[in-house]
Amino acid sequence: MENKEELKNKLDSILAKADLDTKKGLIVDLEKKSIENDFWSDAKKAGEVMKRMADLKKEVEDIEMMQILFEENELDQAKELIDKYEILLFLSGQYDKGGAIFSIQAGQGGTEAMDWSQMLFRMYTRYFERKGWKWEEIDRVHGEEAGIKSSTLNVNGDFAYGYLKCEAGVHRLVRQSPFNADKLRQTSFASVEVLPQIEDKEIEIKDDEIEWQFYRSGGKGGQNVNKVATAVRLIHKPSGIIVSSQTERYQGANRESALKVLRAKLWHIEEEKKSKTVSGFKTGLIASWGRQIRSYVLHPYKLIKDLRTDYEENNTERVLDGEIDGFIEAFLKNRKV
Repeated sequence: MENKEELKNKLDSILAKADLDTKKGLIVDLEKKSIENDFWSDAKKAGEVMKRMADLKKEVEDIEMMQILFEENELDQAKELIDKYEILLFLSGQYDKGGAIFSIQAGQGGTEAMDWSQMLFRMYTRYFERKGWKWEEIDRVHGEEAGIKSSTLNVNGDFAYGYLKCEAGVHRLVRQSPFNADKLRQTSFASVEVLPQIEDKEIEIKDDEIEWQFYRSGGKGGQNVNKVATAVRLIHKPSGIIVSSQTERYQGANRESALKVLRAKLWHIEEEKKSKTVSGFKTGLIASWGRQIRSYVLHPYKLIKDLRTDYEENNTERVLDGEIDGFIEAFLKNRKV
């Protein structure tokens, strides 16, 4: 537990960066705008203004509560709020507050790796639910015997991209294989790719640059297989990027999902050209299974360790059940991405 002086230094730093007077001025301006006669004539824009106003009010209330708790010597509660806000200060990138396109891809290890991808899917979707984020799977390729070869999801919620970009990279599993009669220890890999959701106007995609293919969606048969060609696959001719979407019931919705993923991938290519870095995104290094970020050992001992920060947890069941905030917060504080 930090002492009172250390907490005071953190609180002072937050107050200096937060600029409460400016935020309160913005709230007043937005409130005035919200009572104008034509405010709701554009429902989408009005909704964005109302959300912005609510977010600012919550931020101001939280910071003022920090001050009150600290002054009243409620240091445990003050620390909880200060730590939470300190993390949010690290999430100041252009897209950090918005949603994410989140993909899991099985790597080396055959059926074992596909089962590992399914385990990661469960871990992350439970994490999304803990955070109160909404998610939808827009594409899935099933494994032949078990698990999944790949899955792509839209994740929507406050700071979804800011938090999830910390998870991009290769995840390594070591365990006794349930698919081997001798229960031999086996190592498997899966990669996670995280991209921001990009607005239409930010990335221009011309109709003649895309080749569309349509097919029936579904998994291994049964009721989930559609009888009509609602699933889509697009090929972006200039880049060679291929995107599929098949989980929506209507072809139009699948087209929109595929275009959303394409915009994110094209944005990423442009960002790579500008920065020439690999931080936080899928690159050639990740695709070749070279940038491992975390190791999950379930046998002969239990330990999950982040290779970037050395943060580790022995309660592997808890982590695989979606409690991964400790890893993400350690990375944010260490790297300040």
